Amino acid sequence: MAERRYRDPVHNIISLDDAKLDDALIISLIDSTEFQRLRRIKQLGLALYTYQGAEHSRFTHSLGVMHLMTRTLNMLGARYDIPFSARVVARAAALLHDIGHGPFSHVIEKILGIHHEVWTRQIVLDTNSEVNQRLRAFDPDLPDQIVQVINHEYQPTYVTQLVSSQLDCDRMDYLLRDSLMTGAKYGIYDLEWILHALEIDDKQRIYVSHKGLYAVEEYLQARYYMFRQVYFHGSLRSAEAVLIAILDRALELLKGGLLDIQPASPLIGKILRHDPVNVSEYLDFDDHDLMFQIKRWRHSSDKILSDLCERFINRRLFKTIDLELADGDRAAFTEDVTRIVENSGFDPRYYLVEDSASDVPYYGYYYTPEAAEPKARIYIESAGFAPTVQEITEVSHVVRGMRSYKIRRLCFPAEISDQVYALAAEQARSKA
Repeated sequence: MAERRYRDPVHNIISLDDAKLDDALIISLIDSTEFQRLRRIKQLGLALYTYQGAEHSRFTHSLGVMHLMTRTLNMLGARYDIPFSARVVARAAALLHDIGHGPFSHVIEKILGIHHEVWTRQIVLDTNSEVNQRLRAFDPDLPDQIVQVINHEYQPTYVTQLVSSQLDCDRMDYLLRDSLMTGAKYGIYDLEWILHALEIDDKQRIYVSHKGLYAVEEYLQARYYMFRQVYFHGSLRSAEAVLIAILDRALELLKGGLLDIQPASPLIGKILRHDPVNVSEYLDFDDHDLMFQIKRWRHSSDKILSDLCERFINRRLFKTIDLELADGDRAAFTEDVTRIVENSGFDPRYYLVEDSASDVPYYGYYYTPEAAEPKARIYIESAGFAPTVQEITEVSHVVRGMRSYKIRRLCFPAEISDQVYALAAEQARSKA
């Protein structure tokens, strides 16, 4: 009987015992080639360009999510009947929820135009993948059940909620992990109290007992400020803008037959052209492939591609300026900056990027019941002699008071920053 231990910076020790059937399955999934690939996918994409400690991977995060799922089920199982089959599905789905991520996590989704969950489904259902084979060896129905969780169709409902909702093991792990690894303290909240406050209602749905209200408020505020201060950080978004400019330029050259695609990375050409990519090819694509190609393109005969790649590799990122202006003023200011970019010898198609830092399709950065699917909403037990379970905004004025915000920025080469900032100052004086 062997016990496997992972030393984790957030959860300390994650233990698995292969003498237990569900642990043995988890161990076999961790050892699959598809899951090991997540070691080569950065959890926070290009955040390391801003927060040098953000080198952690999707592998470590996924282990953490599985561990939190295990702890949650253990706590709930002390008070409720958790079927072994549901436990297996929940833990496996928690472990595999990010297996479809591409290079630099969410960044590549903008280029591919496909959400990582699409690839997760395909990998889990692909009979040639080790993940699929190991799931089917345990239970022939298990791959389909994992996909049902991803599609929010699995019963009991609490399994899906704990994998993906507004209060799930995924978010509970990434907030603490990203906060720790970036050094930003905005993502800290009382995890233990939330776990102890979770309950299951008679319809097999998760809710939070009244004692957990303040901890959940803190959790939602942590998520809100992590987006504002970390995930929407100007330098991080600038790095993404440079990467996207590189790939846009590479595609333009590829269409004209002017781009050298190294034989070691033929998939890059397919990705740029949006050609069909099968599961096997996609699984061979990670952060290292993209960095390898960008390093080679530094020596391209195309000056724009070469320059952009040099900036990206050596962190000479674009500068940014927030566009806190009315629509008409913002358009006029952008036109003026476009002329500055052109007059300075830069092509604005690649050297001027208008970034809307709240255009994040993969996570809601603040909670509203309207934005969340009914099954994903957070429900809290009210206090008093006759408590009822209500959606959290009906109970908490703190959550009701959270508001959307919009961050609009222009990203441009540092060489012209003095001119752009002078233009902004002149415009501000004219409005005073």
